[in-house]
Amino acid sequence: MTFEDRGNLFYAKEEEIDVDENIIAVYYIKSSKFSTKIAAEQIAIEESIGTWTKITTELDYVRRLAAKAFKYSNSNEGIVKIAYPLELFDPEVGGIPNLLSIVAGNLFGLAGLDTVKLMDLELPKKFIQLFPGPQYGIDKIRKLVGTSTHRRPHVGTIIKPKVGLTPKDTAKVAYEAASGGLDLIKDDETLTSQTFCPFEDRLTAVMEKLDLVKEETGKTVLYAINISATYDKLLELADFAKDNGANCLMIDILTTGFSAVQILAQDSIKLPIHIHRTMHGALTEGLHGVSMMVIAKLTRLCGGDQLHTGTAAGKMGLAKDIPEIQKINEFLRSDWYGLKTIFPVASGGVHPGIVPINIEYLGTDLVIQAGGGVHGHPNGTRAGAKAMIQAAEAAFQNISLELYAQTHPELALALDKWKDKYAKKD
Repeated sequence: MTFEDRGNLFYAKEEEIDVDENIIAVYYIKSSKFSTKIAAEQIAIEESIGTWTKITTELDYVRRLAAKAFKYSNSNEGIVKIAYPLELFDPEVGGIPNLLSIVAGNLFGLAGLDTVKLMDLELPKKFIQLFPGPQYGIDKIRKLVGTSTHRRPHVGTIIKPKVGLTPKDTAKVAYEAASGGLDLIKDDETLTSQTFCPFEDRLTAVMEKLDLVKEETGKTVLYAINISATYDKLLELADFAKDNGANCLMIDILTTGFSAVQILAQDSIKLPIHIHRTMHGALTEGLHGVSMMVIAKLTRLCGGDQLHTGTAAGKMGLAKDIPEIQKINEFLRSDWYGLKTIFPVASGGVHPGIVPINIEYLGTDLVIQAGGGVHGHPNGTRAGAKAMIQAAEAAFQNISLELYAQTHPELALALDKWKDKYAKKD
């Protein structure tokens, strides 16, 4: 595939790029046919005002909207940067769907580009501030749960088995987990409103038990109920949840859509939104697709309050991924033109024995979740919840798990059961 010579229309020098008037996309490109310079030009052409041949309808006034490549090389592999004029985007109506159609659109199918990955987006202040952002963020969630002063990591669990339990039995599991001291209980990403566990029945049963826990212990425990659904049903479920005592919502953001999260964040629901990233591996793994950093930025724009970003150790925790996870978590917790922060979530194969590794690498403003690592405890869910809290407290206080376990039997049993399971970073 070749493009006719367009002169310098789709190129610029870095100093010519006004960062306040452009969205800058950072790509990794590998091509067996083109240099990254030519590849970057192809993307700029395809994703702004060009096409594969010279056309008679490209009027002079349109040329100001040309995307411009300003970082590239003559090698066949490397990082390129392309600036897209803000006027190309429609943040108030088109939103994130429009943004992605440009920066992550047809470019992935361009012939001759063997590998293309959208690594990052540099967004100007005026664009960012048109989005709602998180409505709660880390500090407000901590206030809800009661950890504003004692800022240990939050500890959560996922109802297990993933699917199959009735609402009544789901509520029993939630009660045991909450009674063990956890901060968050969530549905699995595959549980919505199947016949064996209808949404409405599940919500009322679980919240009744969590209200009981609050009466007994004084502790507020969040329940992130999964409202991932078709758009019309999602709004119905969110309204029902709010009207019936829900204190947190959960959405599978990639399967449901960024706009679904945005409409909730800027609407009157006013509940924390826990974001699951199911299906992300199809986009983020390998050298082709879209990076997790991009997904994190879009999640923060549209209003997620918690986001799964990965573990330092666990069934999906690999040492090679830690630097990227650290970078993402740092972004989620940092200032971004006034948008509230997001609570990073570490989940997947976590048990008490690897809590310190995750806190060491990923910090204390973190939600650590364990499903099997709670419900698989020899003495049951309540003991498993206690063991996870004990592990988090020990790590937070810089006390070894072995020493802490001497006076905390739940932790001792957990350490013995899982002593060889993900004991170190892979």
